[in-house]
Amino acid sequence: MTAHPALAWLDDTAAARRAAGLHRDPVVRTPGSTVVDLASNDYLGLTRHPEVLAGATAALRRWGAGATGSRLVTGTTAEHELLERELADFVGADSGLVFSSGYAANLGAVAALGGKDALIVSDAGGHASLVDACRLSRSRIVVTPHNDVDAVVHALATRTEARALVLTDSVFSTDGDLAPLRALHRVCRAHGALLLVDEAHGVGVRGAGGRGLVHEVGLAGEPDVVVTATLSKSLASQGGAVLADGRVREHLVDTARTFIFDTGLAPAAVGAARGALKVLRTEPARAAAVLEQAAHLARLTGVEAPLSAVVSVILGDPHVAADAAARCRDRGVHVGCFRPPSVPAGTSRLRLTARANLTDDERALVDEVLTDVLAGARA
Repeated sequence: MTAHPALAWLDDTAAARRAAGLHRDPVVRTPGSTVVDLASNDYLGLTRHPEVLAGATAALRRWGAGATGSRLVTGTTAEHELLERELADFVGADSGLVFSSGYAANLGAVAALGGKDALIVSDAGGHASLVDACRLSRSRIVVTPHNDVDAVVHALATRTEARALVLTDSVFSTDGDLAPLRALHRVCRAHGALLLVDEAHGVGVRGAGGRGLVHEVGLAGEPDVVVTATLSKSLASQGGAVLADGRVREHLVDTARTFIFDTGLAPAAVGAARGALKVLRTEPARAAAVLEQAAHLARLTGVEAPLSAVVSVILGDPHVAADAAARCRDRGVHVGCFRPPSVPAGTSRLRLTARANLTDDERALVDEVLTDVLAGARA
């Protein structure tokens, strides 16, 4: 590429990233690949399920390829409203609102529920979408140490703002640990704050039949609890949703910028998510199967038994982690490789995600490859 003065800084920063082991190249998938997938978020193994594909196909034929506009113009179909009602009913919420992605759901909800007269208290381990949402909210932000309820108490007790919003993942995406939701809710209620819980990694895995951690701990339907979720993990599609009291939904329809100004979720994605939700209702054992597969991966890799689908194998050095992931892929097993800024410096890792429908043959290959690769990486 021809050098250009305005882009010279990009060459310097790219060289620095490579030296630090932080360069990334997208991994291109090919149809019919036999590589065992332990990197995706298809926890329930539904991406190619006939019910999911049928739902996507039917919606595509009925409504066309695109939503054609924002949800407030032409982008809302009857399919969108059906999905919203079905999702809300499944997790035990009063109502639902579907966005074009889980990222957009978090941006829209936090910015609309925050504002200059609100304090936002956010867990240090929260997803990047929550971090970016805080930046857009124009609220005063207090970032508390991971799962530190006492720090949340202090932030709320000393606030001067009229309103407050506490943000947390239910299942944290890199370590797979759980938030202390009951304790956080007690604190929020005592201080008149809303609790917003990102259930991206909880729905489909935790709770009765995969209804999520909020449902599992008895907080489903509480008016001061707002749940955000994605359709791109357990529900094998794409999109996001906010599941909350009807007054929250009404407020978001009127004020959430990622709802008002974004094109609606494509009909095929809506139909696929409805199909996946139908499968989860009729086959609730898939949620337990995910946790069983995760427990096996933890035993195999010598890490602590997980409470979710995420098994994190910390190797420390980003070069070592990237090399281990490449060796796994070369031998037919695709694993995630998380390096800064996704995780703190010094904690680069393989991130394995369990899948409910791993076959015996696939597990045998995984066992062989991970055992050999990790022995070398740890040496």
